[in-house]
Amino acid sequence: MKQNRKELENMLITGTEMLAIAKKHHFAVPAFNAGSGQLLPAIMDACKEEKAPFIMAIHPDELSFLRDSFISQVMAEINSTQLPVALHLDHGANLDQVIHAIQLGFSSVMIDGSSLPFEENIEKTKEVVRVAHAVGVSVEAELGTIGNTGNNVEGGVTKVTYTDPQMAKEFVEKTGIDSLAVAIGTAHGLYPKDLKPKLRLDILEEITKVVDVPLVLHGGSSNPDEEIAKSVELGISKINISSDIKISFTEKLREILNNGNEEIREPNVIFPDCMEAAKTNSIAKDSFI
Repeated sequence: MKQNRKELENMLITGTEMLAIAKKHHFAVPAFNAGSGQLLPAIMDACKEEKAPFIMAIHPDELSFLRDSFISQVMAEINSTQLPVALHLDHGANLDQVIHAIQLGFSSVMIDGSSLPFEENIEKTKEVVRVAHAVGVSVEAELGTIGNTGNNVEGGVTKVTYTDPQMAKEFVEKTGIDSLAVAIGTAHGLYPKDLKPKLRLDILEEITKVVDVPLVLHGGSSNPDEEIAKSVELGISKINISSDIKISFTEKLREILNNGNEEIREPNVIFPDCMEAAKTNSIAKDSFI
């Protein structure tokens, strides 16, 4: 992967530009939901060390919490690095959210109509593609449903609906999207200890035979590394990672706050070790994709 990263120029780029290189050279780009002022520099530092292009993903709920001004911090970080970075709206629910993200400077957007009937998903996605492509912004959509293991901003459903390969082919052809998120057995959030996730790699293999656009894997946390690596071999070009890095951050935060020192209060004392934990986890994730 690293030898091919030089093909990407140093700038804010679109998801299409990023994923075209990943698809060509059979690696996957990580998309990190680094939705806080502490997680953002942790992820940036990790990717700089690895010389790893990545996608900064922000969910509408995260953006609402952080406020639009957070994007200025994101842009400042992107402009300070020599890495190519795409700024991506994750799981946009409607055209208004997409337009708002574009106005803020996002270079990539996702419209998630996966819970809608097939034809409605197509029509909703086509509308977003028309608007986004008019200003050079790439579009990701989702077909099939991603599971939900618990408390997370990305949402999901209790029962996964696997992506049908032939429907995926029709969906891509009719919408003109730039990348497709597929449902092959992943879930947002971390899995319970008694549940062992297993990807339907056979479905993924069938999808790659009939779909030409880069494929995306949501819910990449907790799945065995070997399965994730195999999914990349079969054609996944982007993997979303959120829960793993946030859990690492909060576990270290609990440890610090529960150490008996009731006087600890300064953010620059509390957060550095938490950021380091998230950074270490993100490097580990990036190493196998």
